Amino acid sequence: MRYCFLLLFTSILIAQQTQSVDFKTLQASLEINPVKRNVVGNVTYNFEVKNKIDTIRIDAQKMTFTNVKINDQNVKFKENKKELLLFEGFKTGSNILTFSYEAFPTQTMYFVNWDFNKQIDTPEEVQGQIWTQGQGKYTSHWLPSFDDVNEKVEFSLEITFHKSFEVISNGDLVKKTNKGDDIVWNYRMNHPMSSYLVMVAIGHFRKQEIVSNSLTPLVFYYEKEDGNKVEPTYRNSRDVFDFLENKIGVPYPWKIYRQVPVRDFLYAGMENTSATVFSRDFVVDSIGYNDRTYLNVNAHELAHQWFGDMVTAKSGKDHWLQEGFATYYALLAEKYVYGDDYFYNKLYNISKQLLEASKTDTIPVLNEKASSLSFYQKGALALHVMHEAIGDEKFDAAIKNYLKKYAYQNVTTKDFLDEVNLVSDFNTTEFRKKWLESAVFPEADMEILLKNDFMKKYVQLINEPLSLTKDRAAILDIMKSDAYYPIKELLIYQSVSLPFEEKEYLLNAALQTNEIHVRQAVANTLVKIPESFRLSYETLLKDRSYETQEAALFHLWKQFPEHQERYIELSKDWIGFQDKNLKLMHLYLAYLTTKNQKEKIKIYLQLLAFTGTNYDSNVQQQALQKLLNLELYTEDVFRGLAYGTANHRWQYVKFCKDNIRELIKEQKYRDIFVTIRGQLPIREKTHLQRLLDEK
Repeated sequence: MRYCFLLLFTSILIAQQTQSVDFKTLQASLEINPVKRNVVGNVTYNFEVKNKIDTIRIDAQKMTFTNVKINDQNVKFKENKKELLLFEGFKTGSNILTFSYEAFPTQTMYFVNWDFNKQIDTPEEVQGQIWTQGQGKYTSHWLPSFDDVNEKVEFSLEITFHKSFEVISNGDLVKKTNKGDDIVWNYRMNHPMSSYLVMVAIGHFRKQEIVSNSLTPLVFYYEKEDGNKVEPTYRNSRDVFDFLENKIGVPYPWKIYRQVPVRDFLYAGMENTSATVFSRDFVVDSIGYNDRTYLNVNAHELAHQWFGDMVTAKSGKDHWLQEGFATYYALLAEKYVYGDDYFYNKLYNISKQLLEASKTDTIPVLNEKASSLSFYQKGALALHVMHEAIGDEKFDAAIKNYLKKYAYQNVTTKDFLDEVNLVSDFNTTEFRKKWLESAVFPEADMEILLKNDFMKKYVQLINEPLSLTKDRAAILDIMKSDAYYPIKELLIYQSVSLPFEEKEYLLNAALQTNEIHVRQAVANTLVKIPESFRLSYETLLKDRSYETQEAALFHLWKQFPEHQERYIELSKDWIGFQDKNLKLMHLYLAYLTTKNQKEKIKIYLQLLAFTGTNYDSNVQQQALQKLLNLELYTEDVFRGLAYGTANHRWQYVKFCKDNIRELIKEQKYRDIFVTIRGQLPIREKTHLQRLLDEK
């Protein structure tokens, strides 16, 4: 109860401050040290005091401050590990605050792959990266700023780092200055924004630059080894930018747009103002593109540059104004690139997901505790229902007026609905109650999806499945037609439980379509492969799909022992996605196949190498999982699990902790962990000790 009271009290103080004090600009000179994992900086804030106030608060997590001055006079201050508190020296009107600070961020700024031998490795050889992720974790962990999204500031960052690295931040790159072995990068924003959107990304990046139709520079970053993946990764990026700028009707609000893929990112992407950071998992070659594209994430984060970055929700309950809008405009961009059938298929899948979730999810969209599914997907569907009801012209007009009226400000749902009311007679009161204030999913409204012919046929096929025996001709006609592939997939998934003899003709027809997704459905559903179908099934090993290849390899290896060595030889040079899914599957199966003990040791060491901290955590996790599946419970494998407990990605941490908890139930494995505990760095040692102490 005391915690809740303090939280409420702090929120009230923050709200009062934004009414009395307006921070205008920040200029910060920063030095970031990846060895110490710290930030040292000098900051200048320009702010205006509008009303009398006793104390001014700047959010600052676990920071130390020196040389604090207001209007060039030393002032007394307090730091409480959460805030910098100022209570003297400021006056009504304009003021200048300057100070120096040091931070050791344990979240929000992440230091990835900086474990290197300082005696051997040079900065040019180190594959380390530094990147920030402010949303939900707060920029105030590395930069004294404001957790309150309603305090918008024009940020200018000057960052000093070794000259071999690329340093990226928000806004214009005003200048680069050589400073010995370092370069000073000076970035400047041209409009105010919320603090959670400030970013830094540092790494050995290369870049390509193009311009949009409106001459906005679009900069695509990548790592040297990913040079052949630039085109498929960023495919359609300019088309998406031009489409969104035209559809939204308001010019892109910033001067430049950068996109930076980073290692071990926490989410798919983050819409930092003018500089999106996204997961390197989406960096794909021309084959990987057939399974996993960046386009949806790309369009989603770009849409946020208007919905979230330029116009920001005042509070968490209106979060759908950012995520619902970005989700919907990303779908519209995908419709523009992939067509109507793709668009309606995604809307249909979203509606089914929401309908299922509504059975247990009792929190409506307009609630700060709503699920991501509600904020993103239900918010997007709500916009589609409105869009369909009032038509393109009025919907686009409402959006345009809304963005222009509230540019660089904070908004509520009422602000948006008021703009809809000004251009249409749409019943926004009923819309709000049904879609935003009720947890019930309005399934009846989804009838609008049936305006699409593909969707009509798809839903009919779900409700009235064809008989494999009675409707053979109709099924073959569908498989030979140019029908959108989900219909063909559906026929395959509906036949899963039937005997092979009854569906053999369907599977052969599916393979003959040469459509990647349809053939992949065969790979995923046919677990028991008859010898008579083996050669046909083996053609899946050559598909331009890493997911299909992985599934086909595993099922064939498992079912046909007499061909295992051939499958291992065939897959020896496979790599797959960034997470090396095919390479790790090959090694796993190769270990099980070979009878040669020396060869087994060699394969074990190859798998073990992928557990090193120089690899992304998803590679480490897959390699560790393969080693554990092989029951290779060695000290090195256990050490890999222990190191993973201190990783910043919660998914990997959970994997490691869960496996350690299970292993230490046996005393012999507990003894191994006790042995390696003393060899670990302090963070890993602490995490492991806590697991060993659990009751």
